[in-house]
Amino acid sequence: MVVIQSKNIKYFNISALDESWGIVVTTVGRQLIPPHSSYPLSQHPESHIFNPDNGRVLKEYQLIYIPEGSGYFESKSCKKRKITAGTMILLFPNEWHTYEPDKDRGWVEYWVGFHGLHIDNRVKNGFFSPATPVFHLGFSSAILGLYEDILNHAAEERAGYQQLISSIVLYILGLVHFMYRNETFSDSYAVIKINEARAIMKQTIEEDISPGSIAERIGVSYSWFRKMFKKYVDVSPAQYQANLKFLRSKELLNTTNLSITEIAYKLNFENVGKFSTFFNKKEGLSPLQYRKEVRNIGKSS
Repeated sequence: MVVIQSKNIKYFNISALDESWGIVVTTVGRQLIPPHSSYPLSQHPESHIFNPDNGRVLKEYQLIYIPEGSGYFESKSCKKRKITAGTMILLFPNEWHTYEPDKDRGWVEYWVGFHGLHIDNRVKNGFFSPATPVFHLGFSSAILGLYEDILNHAAEERAGYQQLISSIVLYILGLVHFMYRNETFSDSYAVIKINEARAIMKQTIEEDISPGSIAERIGVSYSWFRKMFKKYVDVSPAQYQANLKFLRSKELLNTTNLSITEIAYKLNFENVGKFSTFFNKKEGLSPLQYRKEVRNIGKSS
């Protein structure tokens, strides 16, 4: 059970220096909404005034975590749905939304508002979408602790606190993404097989083994393996192998005196030209240029 002795709400003045960090926190708060009470309990600035019957539109993002209680949420891009304990809601700027606790149950809510290029880029790249703003994560003491950290640092307002608390917000977003991805990938058989495949790939970096052969080795069809692997890892099996080979090539260039040709054949490239093309495409430098740069840095340090 979450114990809240009193509400704690704060809004921030943002400086140009704060904005230059790439993400800023605009508001943070927590409050207990008892059963059969009006909602919201607190008065907010005009920009954040909230009436559940009419909803509102904000100019910022907000992460709202409900560790206890239940209620409802609705937005322009998301139909009205039940909110249960352990739910995280991500509000988007310029997106109409409304939410409120059940009258007979109430809820505990934590929120943090923010904006900046860092979150804009994550939305642009598809990590978060107004179409899927609700994440059921379950009760998380880690997430509660992060909200409490933001509240505590905000109360002290020590130099640099805005950069610290906005970075905590990015960490919360990372946790939400990680927990939701792993919660939704409920096929434990697929995860076991994918982990078996990744172990084989890591053990055979210097061998010529195809994704099809790996699928056969773990006892699944290649079409199923490729589909599930890409869904879980975000890259195809062949791309994953190529990335492992690239990392191994950098290690060999950094830590051994093997020639470029020897490294190329050690990693099963047909010839040194294909290895150089592969490496240059990944690193933007030829293997020889990369080795020279790394070793020159080592000499000057």
